Amino acid sequence: MIIKNIMTAIDTIAETQGHTIAYDELGNTHTYEQLKKYSDSLASFIENLHVADKAPIMVYGGQQFDMIASFLGSVKAGHAYVPVDVNSADERLTDIIEIGQPALIIAVDELPIEVADVTVINKTQLTEIFNTGNAFKMTQPVVGDENFYIIFTSGTTGKPKGVQISHDNLVSFASWMLGETFDWQSGSNVLSQPPYSFDLSVMDWIPTLLAKGTLKALPKESADDFKALFKILPSLQLNKWVSTPSFADVALLDPEFKQQNHPNLNAFFFCGEVLTSTTAQKLLDRFPDAKVYNTYGPTEATVAVTGLQITQDVIASYDKMPIGYVKSDTKIMIQDSDGIAVSEDEAGEIVIVGPSVSKGYLNNPEKTAATFTVIDGQQAYKTGDLATRDVNGLLHYKGRSDFQIKLHGFRIELEEVAQQLQQSQWVEQAVAVPRYDADGKVKQLLAIIVAKNNTFEKPILLTNAIKSELENIMMPYMVPSRFMYREALPLTPNGKIDLKGLISEVNNNA
Repeated sequence: MIIKNIMTAIDTIAETQGHTIAYDELGNTHTYEQLKKYSDSLASFIENLHVADKAPIMVYGGQQFDMIASFLGSVKAGHAYVPVDVNSADERLTDIIEIGQPALIIAVDELPIEVADVTVINKTQLTEIFNTGNAFKMTQPVVGDENFYIIFTSGTTGKPKGVQISHDNLVSFASWMLGETFDWQSGSNVLSQPPYSFDLSVMDWIPTLLAKGTLKALPKESADDFKALFKILPSLQLNKWVSTPSFADVALLDPEFKQQNHPNLNAFFFCGEVLTSTTAQKLLDRFPDAKVYNTYGPTEATVAVTGLQITQDVIASYDKMPIGYVKSDTKIMIQDSDGIAVSEDEAGEIVIVGPSVSKGYLNNPEKTAATFTVIDGQQAYKTGDLATRDVNGLLHYKGRSDFQIKLHGFRIELEEVAQQLQQSQWVEQAVAVPRYDADGKVKQLLAIIVAKNNTFEKPILLTNAIKSELENIMMPYMVPSRFMYREALPLTPNGKIDLKGLISEVNNNA
Protein backbone atom coordinates (compact mmCIF):
# COMPACT_ATOMS: atom_id res chain seq x y z
CA MET A 1 0.00 0.00 0.00
CA ILE A 2 1.40 3.41 -1.00
CA ILE A 3 0.63 6.04 1.64
CA LYS A 4 1.37 9.68 0.89
CA ASN A 5 -0.78 11.46 3.45
CA ILE A 6 -2.28 9.62 6.42
CA MET A 7 -5.16 12.05 6.96
CA THR A 8 -6.16 12.11 3.29
CA ALA A 9 -6.07 8.30 3.15
CA ILE A 10 -8.43 7.94 6.14
CA ASP A 11 -10.75 10.70 4.86
CA THR A 12 -10.97 9.00 1.47
CA ILE A 13 -12.42 5.88 3.15
CA ALA A 14 -15.07 8.11 4.77
CA GLU A 15 -15.96 9.47 1.33
CA THR A 16 -16.07 6.10 -0.45
CA GLN A 17 -17.47 3.75 2.20
CA GLY A 18 -18.54 6.02 5.04
CA HIS A 19 -20.96 3.57 6.67
CA THR A 20 -18.17 1.10 7.49
CA ILE A 21 -17.67 0.82 11.25
CA ALA A 22 -14.36 2.42 12.22
CA TYR A 23 -14.61 2.03 16.00
CA ASP A 24 -16.55 -0.43 18.15
CA GLU A 25 -16.33 0.00 21.91
CA LEU A 26 -18.23 -3.02 23.26
CA GLY A 27 -21.16 -2.39 20.92
CA ASN A 28 -20.99 1.43 20.90
CA THR A 29 -20.08 1.93 17.24
CA HIS A 30 -18.94 4.87 15.08
CA THR A 31 -18.46 4.92 11.31
CA TYR A 32 -15.72 6.37 9.09
CA GLU A 33 -18.22 9.06 8.10
CA GLN A 34 -18.61 10.05 11.76
CA LEU A 35 -14.85 9.95 12.25
CA LYS A 36 -14.42 12.45 9.41
CA LYS A 37 -17.31 14.65 10.59
CA TYR A 38 -16.09 14.77 14.20
CA SER A 39 -12.43 15.33 13.34
CA ASP A 40 -13.33 18.00 10.73
CA SER A 41 -15.53 19.86 13.23
CA LEU A 42 -12.77 19.77 15.86
CA ALA A 43 -10.10 20.86 13.36
CA SER A 44 -12.28 23.81 12.34
CA PHE A 45 -12.73 24.78 16.00
CA ILE A 46 -8.98 24.53 16.69
CA GLU A 47 -8.11 26.65 13.64
CA ASN A 48 -10.51 29.37 14.83
CA LEU A 49 -8.90 29.43 18.27
CA HIS A 50 -5.69 30.77 16.69
CA VAL A 51 -3.48 28.91 19.17
CA ALA A 52 0.32 28.96 18.76
CA ASP A 53 1.36 27.60 15.37
CA LYS A 54 2.30 23.88 15.43
CA ALA A 55 2.09 23.75 19.26
CA PRO A 56 1.05 20.29 20.52
CA ILE A 57 -2.43 19.45 21.82
CA MET A 58 -2.77 17.15 24.82
CA VAL A 59 -5.59 14.59 24.62
CA TYR A 60 -6.52 12.93 27.93
CA GLY A 61 -8.69 9.83 28.26
CA GLY A 62 -9.03 6.07 27.91
CA GLN A 63 -10.14 3.68 25.17
CA GLN A 64 -12.80 5.82 23.49
CA PHE A 65 -13.74 6.85 19.97
CA ASP A 66 -13.49 10.51 21.02
CA MET A 67 -9.76 10.00 21.61
CA ILE A 68 -9.11 8.91 18.00
CA ALA A 69 -11.38 11.65 16.63
CA SER A 70 -9.45 14.20 18.74
CA PHE A 71 -6.08 12.89 17.52
CA LEU A 72 -7.16 13.27 13.89
CA GLY A 73 -8.81 16.65 14.45
CA SER A 74 -5.61 17.98 16.02
CA VAL A 75 -3.44 16.72 13.15
CA LYS A 76 -5.83 18.08 10.49
CA ALA A 77 -5.50 21.51 12.09
CA GLY A 78 -1.69 21.25 11.96
CA HIS A 79 -0.96 20.23 15.55
CA ALA A 80 0.68 17.10 16.98
CA TYR A 81 -1.38 15.30 19.60
CA VAL A 82 0.00 14.18 22.96
CA PRO A 83 -1.96 11.12 24.18
CA VAL A 84 -2.17 10.90 27.98
CA ASP A 85 -3.88 7.94 29.63
CA VAL A 86 -6.67 8.35 32.16
CA ASN A 87 -4.74 6.14 34.60
CA SER A 88 -1.72 8.47 34.70
CA ALA A 89 -0.54 9.77 38.08
CA ASP A 90 -1.23 13.45 38.78
CA GLU A 91 2.51 14.18 38.95
CA ARG A 92 2.98 12.72 35.47
CA LEU A 93 0.21 14.96 34.10
CA THR A 94 1.86 18.00 35.63
CA ASP A 95 5.25 16.99 34.16
CA ILE A 96 3.80 16.45 30.67
CA ILE A 97 2.06 19.85 30.72
CA GLU A 98 5.24 21.52 31.97
CA ILE A 99 7.53 19.86 29.39
CA GLY A 100 5.12 19.63 26.45
CA GLN A 101 3.67 23.14 26.79
CA PRO A 102 0.43 22.19 25.02
CA ALA A 103 -1.55 24.95 23.34
CA LEU A 104 -4.78 23.19 24.28
CA ILE A 105 -5.95 20.25 26.42
CA ILE A 106 -8.83 18.05 25.26
CA ALA A 107 -10.21 16.21 28.30
CA VAL A 108 -12.19 13.25 26.94
CA ASP A 109 -12.25 12.12 30.58
CA GLU A 110 -12.32 14.60 33.47
CA LEU A 111 -8.90 15.94 34.43
CA PRO A 112 -7.94 15.09 38.02
CA ILE A 113 -5.85 18.26 38.38
CA GLU A 114 -6.47 21.97 38.09
CA VAL A 115 -4.80 23.53 35.05
CA ALA A 116 -4.06 27.22 34.84
CA ASP A 117 -2.77 29.03 31.72
CA VAL A 118 -3.97 26.38 29.20
CA THR A 119 -7.44 26.21 27.61
CA VAL A 120 -9.19 22.94 28.50
CA ILE A 121 -12.03 21.51 26.39
CA ASN A 122 -14.13 19.23 28.60
CA LYS A 123 -16.29 16.29 27.53
CA THR A 124 -19.49 18.32 27.22
CA GLN A 125 -17.83 21.02 25.12
CA LEU A 126 -16.12 18.38 22.96
CA THR A 127 -19.47 16.71 22.19
CA GLU A 128 -20.92 20.09 21.18
CA ILE A 129 -17.91 20.77 18.92
CA PHE A 130 -18.17 17.31 17.29
CA ASN A 131 -21.86 17.88 16.57
CA THR A 132 -21.48 21.27 14.86
CA GLY A 133 -20.83 19.46 11.58
CA ASN A 134 -18.60 22.26 10.32
CA ALA A 135 -17.14 21.59 6.88
CA PHE A 136 -13.37 21.72 6.90
CA LYS A 137 -10.72 21.90 4.22
CA MET A 138 -7.22 20.84 5.25
CA THR A 139 -5.04 23.82 4.44
CA GLN A 140 -2.25 23.25 6.96
CA PRO A 141 -2.33 19.66 8.21
CA VAL A 142 0.69 17.98 9.74
CA VAL A 143 2.98 16.89 6.88
CA GLY A 144 6.55 15.79 6.24
CA ASP A 145 8.91 16.25 9.17
CA GLU A 146 6.30 18.02 11.32
CA ASN A 147 5.26 16.21 14.50
CA PHE A 148 2.23 13.91 14.14
CA TYR A 149 2.26 12.73 17.75
CA ILE A 150 4.40 13.10 20.86
CA ILE A 151 4.40 10.17 23.27
CA PHE A 152 5.90 10.60 26.71
CA THR A 153 7.95 7.60 27.85
CA SER A 154 8.52 6.85 31.52
CA GLY A 155 12.25 7.45 31.62
CA THR A 156 14.21 5.30 34.06
CA THR A 157 14.92 8.29 36.26
CA GLY A 158 13.64 11.80 36.53
CA LYS A 159 11.03 13.41 34.33
CA PRO A 160 9.28 11.77 31.35
CA LYS A 161 10.65 12.38 27.84
CA GLY A 162 8.41 13.43 24.95
CA VAL A 163 9.30 11.41 21.84
CA GLN A 164 8.49 13.40 18.69
CA ILE A 165 7.14 11.28 15.82
CA SER A 166 6.67 13.04 12.50
CA HIS A 167 4.21 12.38 9.70
CA ASP A 168 7.04 10.88 7.62
CA ASN A 169 8.19 8.68 10.53
CA LEU A 170 4.65 7.31 10.76
CA VAL A 171 4.33 6.79 6.98
CA SER A 172 7.49 4.64 7.08
CA PHE A 173 6.02 2.47 9.87
CA ALA A 174 2.50 2.22 8.41
CA SER A 175 3.78 1.34 4.93
CA TRP A 176 5.79 -1.54 6.43
CA MET A 177 2.85 -2.82 8.53
CA LEU A 178 0.60 -2.83 5.46
CA GLY A 179 3.27 -4.21 3.12
CA GLU A 180 4.18 -7.80 2.26
CA THR A 181 5.80 -8.68 5.62
CA PHE A 182 2.59 -9.05 7.61
CA ASP A 183 -0.17 -9.85 5.09
CA TRP A 184 -2.56 -7.36 6.75
CA GLN A 185 -5.96 -7.83 5.06
CA SER A 186 -8.24 -4.90 4.31
CA GLY A 187 -11.38 -4.67 6.46
CA SER A 188 -9.97 -6.55 9.47
CA ASN A 189 -11.42 -6.45 13.00
CA VAL A 190 -8.45 -5.49 15.19
CA LEU A 191 -8.06 -5.58 18.97
CA SER A 192 -7.40 -2.10 20.39
CA GLN A 193 -6.27 -2.79 23.97
CA PRO A 194 -2.97 -0.97 24.74
CA PRO A 195 -3.56 2.56 26.11
CA TYR A 196 -3.13 5.29 23.50
CA SER A 197 -0.28 6.76 25.57
CA PHE A 198 1.69 3.56 24.80
CA ASP A 199 2.99 3.53 21.23
CA LEU A 200 2.10 -0.14 20.79
CA SER A 201 -1.45 1.23 20.26
CA VAL A 202 -0.19 2.85 17.03
CA MET A 203 0.36 -0.71 15.74
CA ASP A 204 -3.36 -1.36 16.03
CA TRP A 205 -5.16 1.87 15.19
CA ILE A 206 -3.10 3.35 12.35
CA PRO A 207 -2.94 0.24 10.06
CA THR A 208 -6.58 -0.58 10.85
CA LEU A 209 -7.92 2.83 9.82
CA LEU A 210 -5.70 2.99 6.73
CA ALA A 211 -6.94 -0.46 5.64
CA LYS A 212 -10.70 0.12 6.08
CA GLY A 213 -10.83 -2.01 9.22
CA THR A 214 -12.71 -1.82 12.53
CA LEU A 215 -11.01 -1.11 15.86
CA LYS A 216 -12.46 -3.35 18.57
CA ALA A 217 -11.75 -1.32 21.68
CA LEU A 218 -11.21 -3.08 24.99
CA PRO A 219 -11.45 -0.59 27.89
CA LYS A 220 -9.03 -1.10 30.78
CA GLU A 221 -11.75 -2.00 33.30
CA SER A 222 -12.83 -4.89 31.05
CA ALA A 223 -9.23 -5.99 30.40
CA ASP A 224 -8.45 -5.98 34.14
CA ASP A 225 -11.50 -8.06 35.13
CA PHE A 226 -10.53 -11.55 33.96
CA LYS A 227 -14.05 -12.93 34.20
CA ALA A 228 -15.41 -10.08 32.07
CA LEU A 229 -12.43 -10.28 29.70
CA PHE A 230 -12.90 -13.99 28.98
CA LYS A 231 -16.58 -13.40 28.23
CA ILE A 232 -15.98 -10.33 26.01
CA LEU A 233 -13.11 -11.61 23.83
CA PRO A 234 -15.06 -14.14 21.70
CA SER A 235 -17.80 -11.55 21.08
CA LEU A 236 -15.29 -9.19 19.41
CA GLN A 237 -14.94 -11.50 16.38
CA LEU A 238 -11.31 -10.52 15.97
CA ASN A 239 -9.15 -11.03 12.89
CA LYS A 240 -5.99 -9.48 14.36
CA TRP A 241 -4.62 -9.29 17.88
CA VAL A 242 -2.13 -6.58 18.91
CA SER A 243 -0.76 -6.58 22.49
CA THR A 244 2.20 -7.24 24.72
CA PRO A 245 2.99 -10.94 25.30
CA SER A 246 1.96 -10.42 28.95
CA PHE A 247 -1.60 -9.54 27.93
CA ALA A 248 -1.77 -12.62 25.69
CA ASP A 249 -0.63 -14.67 28.70
CA VAL A 250 -3.63 -13.32 30.63
CA ALA A 251 -5.99 -14.37 27.80
CA LEU A 252 -4.33 -17.80 27.69
CA LEU A 253 -5.33 -18.39 31.33
CA ASP A 254 -8.77 -19.10 29.89
CA PRO A 255 -8.78 -22.62 28.36
CA GLU A 256 -11.54 -21.41 26.02
CA PHE A 257 -9.16 -18.92 24.38
CA LYS A 258 -8.65 -21.02 21.26
CA GLN A 259 -9.35 -21.13 17.53
CA GLN A 260 -12.79 -22.77 17.84
CA ASN A 261 -14.06 -19.73 19.76
CA HIS A 262 -12.17 -17.23 17.59
CA PRO A 263 -12.59 -18.82 14.14
CA ASN A 264 -11.45 -15.73 12.19
CA LEU A 265 -8.45 -14.74 14.33
CA ASN A 266 -5.60 -15.05 11.83
CA ALA A 267 -2.68 -13.05 13.27
CA PHE A 268 -1.07 -12.08 16.57
CA PHE A 269 1.30 -9.09 16.68
CA PHE A 270 3.61 -8.65 19.67
CA CYS A 271 5.88 -5.80 20.66
CA GLY A 272 6.96 -4.02 23.82
CA GLU A 273 8.55 -6.92 25.70
CA VAL A 274 10.14 -10.34 25.20
CA LEU A 275 7.96 -13.00 23.55
CA THR A 276 8.88 -16.33 25.15
CA SER A 277 8.85 -19.64 23.31
CA THR A 278 6.32 -20.87 25.93
CA THR A 279 3.76 -18.21 24.97
CA ALA A 280 4.45 -18.61 21.25
CA GLN A 281 4.03 -22.40 21.47
CA LYS A 282 0.73 -22.11 23.35
CA LEU A 283 -0.64 -19.75 20.71
CA LEU A 284 0.43 -22.00 17.83
CA ASP A 285 -1.14 -25.00 19.60
CA ARG A 286 -4.42 -23.23 20.31
CA PHE A 287 -4.66 -21.18 17.10
CA PRO A 288 -3.47 -23.40 14.23
CA ASP A 289 -4.97 -21.01 11.64
CA ALA A 290 -3.20 -17.91 13.00
CA LYS A 291 0.25 -16.49 12.34
CA VAL A 292 2.30 -15.22 15.29
CA TYR A 293 4.59 -12.25 14.68
CA ASN A 294 7.32 -11.04 17.00
CA THR A 295 8.41 -7.45 16.45
CA TYR A 296 10.90 -5.13 18.11
CA GLY A 297 11.40 -1.39 18.30
CA PRO A 298 11.65 1.53 20.71
CA THR A 299 9.17 4.42 20.82
CA GLU A 300 11.99 6.57 19.40
CA ALA A 301 11.93 4.67 16.09
CA THR A 302 8.13 4.63 15.64
CA VAL A 303 6.79 1.49 17.33
CA ALA A 304 8.78 -1.29 15.61
CA VAL A 305 11.54 -1.78 13.04
CA THR A 306 12.05 -5.58 12.97
CA GLY A 307 9.67 -8.49 12.58
CA LEU A 308 9.48 -12.25 12.14
CA GLN A 309 6.75 -14.86 11.87
CA ILE A 310 7.24 -17.34 14.71
CA THR A 311 6.70 -20.86 13.37
CA GLN A 312 7.27 -24.34 14.83
CA ASP A 313 10.60 -24.36 12.99
CA VAL A 314 11.65 -21.11 14.68
CA ILE A 315 10.69 -22.45 18.12
CA ALA A 316 12.59 -25.68 17.44
CA SER A 317 15.68 -23.79 16.22
CA TYR A 318 16.09 -21.20 18.99
CA ASP A 319 15.80 -21.19 22.80
CA LYS A 320 14.76 -17.53 22.67
CA MET A 321 12.53 -16.08 20.00
CA PRO A 322 14.48 -13.91 17.51
CA ILE A 323 13.22 -10.34 17.07
CA GLY A 324 13.34 -10.62 13.31
CA TYR A 325 14.71 -8.91 10.24
CA VAL A 326 14.96 -5.15 9.91
CA LYS A 327 12.44 -3.42 7.63
CA SER A 328 13.72 -2.62 4.16
CA ASP A 329 14.01 1.17 4.48
CA THR A 330 15.99 0.94 7.74
CA LYS A 331 19.47 -0.11 8.80
CA ILE A 332 20.45 -1.61 12.15
CA MET A 333 24.03 -1.41 13.38
CA ILE A 334 25.31 -3.51 16.27
CA GLN A 335 28.10 -1.63 18.04
CA ASP A 336 30.38 -2.02 21.03
CA SER A 337 30.68 0.66 23.73
CA ASP A 338 33.19 2.56 21.56
CA GLY A 339 30.79 2.73 18.62
CA ILE A 340 32.71 0.11 16.60
CA ALA A 341 30.68 -2.49 14.67
CA VAL A 342 30.91 -5.93 16.30
CA SER A 343 31.40 -9.14 14.37
CA GLU A 344 28.70 -11.68 13.54
CA ASP A 345 27.06 -13.35 16.58
CA GLU A 346 28.77 -10.91 18.95
CA ALA A 347 26.54 -8.87 21.26
CA GLY A 348 26.46 -5.10 21.04
CA GLU A 349 24.11 -2.13 21.24
CA ILE A 350 21.37 -1.77 18.63
CA VAL A 351 21.66 1.52 16.72
CA ILE A 352 18.71 2.20 14.40
CA VAL A 353 19.22 4.34 11.27
CA GLY A 354 16.39 5.32 8.96
CA PRO A 355 13.24 7.26 8.11
CA SER A 356 11.18 6.13 11.11
CA VAL A 357 13.71 7.45 13.68
CA SER A 358 12.43 10.40 15.75
CA LYS A 359 14.03 13.85 15.53
CA GLY A 360 14.48 13.66 19.32
CA TYR A 361 12.85 14.56 22.63
CA LEU A 362 10.56 17.58 22.84
CA ASN A 363 12.19 20.57 24.55
CA ASN A 364 15.04 18.39 25.80
CA PRO A 365 18.22 19.05 23.75
CA GLU A 366 20.49 17.44 26.36
CA LYS A 367 18.78 14.03 26.35
CA THR A 368 18.34 14.24 22.57
CA ALA A 369 22.08 14.81 22.05
CA ALA A 370 22.91 11.85 24.32
CA THR A 371 21.06 9.20 22.27
CA PHE A 372 20.31 10.61 18.80
CA THR A 373 22.85 11.20 16.06
CA VAL A 374 23.13 11.34 12.27
CA ILE A 375 24.74 8.48 10.32
CA ASP A 376 25.22 8.67 6.54
CA GLY A 377 22.84 11.63 6.40
CA GLN A 378 20.03 9.79 8.19
CA GLN A 379 18.65 10.15 11.69
CA ALA A 380 19.94 7.46 14.09
CA TYR A 381 19.03 6.33 17.61
CA LYS A 382 21.20 4.50 20.14
CA THR A 383 18.72 2.21 21.87
CA GLY A 384 20.55 0.86 24.93
CA ASP A 385 19.25 -2.58 23.83
CA LEU A 386 21.71 -5.38 23.21
CA ALA A 387 21.51 -7.87 20.35
CA THR A 388 23.45 -10.17 18.06
CA ARG A 389 23.02 -10.62 14.31
CA ASP A 390 23.51 -14.09 12.86
CA VAL A 391 24.84 -15.17 9.46
CA ASN A 392 21.33 -14.83 7.94
CA GLY A 393 20.86 -11.28 9.16
CA LEU A 394 18.40 -12.39 11.85
CA LEU A 395 18.50 -10.31 15.04
CA HIS A 396 18.53 -11.86 18.52
CA TYR A 397 17.70 -9.67 21.51
CA LYS A 398 20.10 -9.90 24.46
CA GLY A 399 18.40 -7.63 26.97
CA ARG A 400 18.75 -4.08 28.15
CA SER A 401 22.17 -2.73 28.93
CA ASP A 402 20.59 -1.24 32.07
CA PHE A 403 19.10 -4.63 33.09
CA GLN A 404 22.56 -6.17 33.25
CA ILE A 405 23.91 -6.77 36.74
CA LYS A 406 27.20 -7.98 38.18
CA LEU A 407 27.04 -10.60 40.93
CA HIS A 408 30.20 -12.18 42.39
CA GLY A 409 32.12 -10.85 39.38
CA PHE A 410 29.76 -12.42 36.82
CA ARG A 411 27.78 -10.29 34.35
CA ILE A 412 24.16 -11.49 34.35
CA GLU A 413 21.18 -10.53 32.13
CA LEU A 414 18.00 -10.41 34.22
CA GLU A 415 15.85 -11.19 31.18
CA GLU A 416 18.01 -14.22 30.32
CA VAL A 417 17.59 -15.62 33.85
CA ALA A 418 13.81 -15.13 33.58
CA GLN A 419 13.66 -16.91 30.22
CA GLN A 420 15.63 -19.87 31.52
CA LEU A 421 13.44 -20.13 34.62
CA GLN A 422 10.41 -20.34 32.33
CA GLN A 423 11.78 -23.49 30.73
CA SER A 424 10.86 -25.41 33.90
CA GLN A 425 7.65 -27.42 33.63
CA TRP A 426 6.56 -25.95 36.99
CA VAL A 427 6.89 -22.28 35.99
CA GLU A 428 4.11 -20.25 34.34
CA GLN A 429 5.85 -16.84 34.53
CA ALA A 430 9.08 -15.65 36.11
CA VAL A 431 11.25 -12.60 36.66
CA ALA A 432 14.72 -12.25 38.16
CA VAL A 433 15.22 -9.35 40.55
CA PRO A 434 18.47 -8.07 42.12
CA ARG A 435 18.73 -7.05 45.77
CA TYR A 436 21.33 -4.37 46.48
CA ASP A 437 23.47 -3.71 49.54
CA ALA A 438 23.97 -0.29 51.16
CA ASP A 439 26.76 0.49 48.66
CA GLY A 440 24.55 -0.20 45.65
CA LYS A 441 26.24 -3.50 44.79
CA VAL A 442 24.14 -6.56 44.00
CA LYS A 443 24.22 -8.92 46.97
CA GLN A 444 21.52 -11.41 45.97
CA LEU A 445 19.50 -12.54 42.95
CA LEU A 446 15.84 -13.38 43.59
CA ALA A 447 13.31 -15.24 41.44
CA ILE A 448 9.68 -14.16 41.60
CA ILE A 449 7.55 -16.89 40.09
CA VAL A 450 3.95 -17.65 39.15
CA ALA A 451 3.88 -21.45 39.47
CA LYS A 452 1.79 -23.84 37.42
CA ASN A 453 -0.67 -26.07 39.27
CA ASN A 454 1.30 -28.62 41.29
CA THR A 455 1.02 -31.01 44.20
CA PHE A 456 4.08 -29.92 46.18
CA GLU A 457 3.21 -29.60 49.87
CA LYS A 458 5.74 -26.84 50.60
CA PRO A 459 7.30 -24.04 48.54
CA ILE A 460 10.81 -25.39 49.28
CA LEU A 461 9.93 -28.68 47.56
CA LEU A 462 8.72 -26.76 44.49
CA THR A 463 11.91 -24.67 44.52
CA ASN A 464 14.08 -27.80 44.69
CA ALA A 465 12.16 -29.35 41.78
CA ILE A 466 12.65 -26.22 39.64
CA LYS A 467 16.35 -26.00 40.51
CA SER A 468 17.00 -29.65 39.70
CA GLU A 469 15.28 -29.24 36.33
CA LEU A 470 17.38 -26.20 35.47
CA GLU A 471 20.81 -27.35 36.63
CA ASN A 472 21.64 -28.66 33.16
CA ILE A 473 20.65 -25.47 31.32
CA MET A 474 21.57 -22.67 33.76
CA MET A 475 25.04 -21.70 34.78
CA PRO A 476 25.31 -22.10 38.58
CA TYR A 477 26.08 -18.40 39.09
CA MET A 478 22.82 -17.47 37.32
CA VAL A 479 20.56 -19.53 39.60
CA PRO A 480 18.70 -17.19 41.99
CA SER A 481 19.49 -17.78 45.68
CA ARG A 482 15.91 -17.16 46.76
CA PHE A 483 12.60 -18.13 45.15
CA MET A 484 9.38 -16.24 45.90
CA TYR A 485 5.92 -17.25 44.67
CA ARG A 486 3.02 -15.03 43.60
CA GLU A 487 -0.48 -15.59 42.22
CA ALA A 488 0.28 -13.07 39.44
CA LEU A 489 3.03 -10.66 38.40
CA PRO A 490 2.24 -6.93 38.49
CA LEU A 491 1.85 -5.19 35.14
CA THR A 492 2.55 -1.57 34.23
CA PRO A 493 -0.35 0.48 32.77
CA ASN A 494 1.11 -0.46 29.36
CA GLY A 495 0.63 -4.17 30.03
CA LYS A 496 4.31 -5.05 30.52
CA ILE A 497 5.60 -6.92 33.57
CA ASP A 498 6.56 -4.22 36.07
CA LEU A 499 10.18 -5.26 36.59
CA LYS A 500 11.27 -1.85 37.85
CA GLY A 501 8.43 -1.86 40.37
CA LEU A 502 9.43 -5.33 41.62
CA ILE A 503 13.09 -4.28 41.94
CA SER A 504 11.98 -1.26 43.97
CA GLU A 505 9.65 -3.38 46.14
CA VAL A 506 12.31 -6.01 46.88
CA ASN A 507 14.87 -3.38 47.84
CA ASN A 508 12.52 -1.22 49.91
CA ASN A 509 11.45 -4.27 51.90
CA ALA A 510 15.04 -5.40 52.47
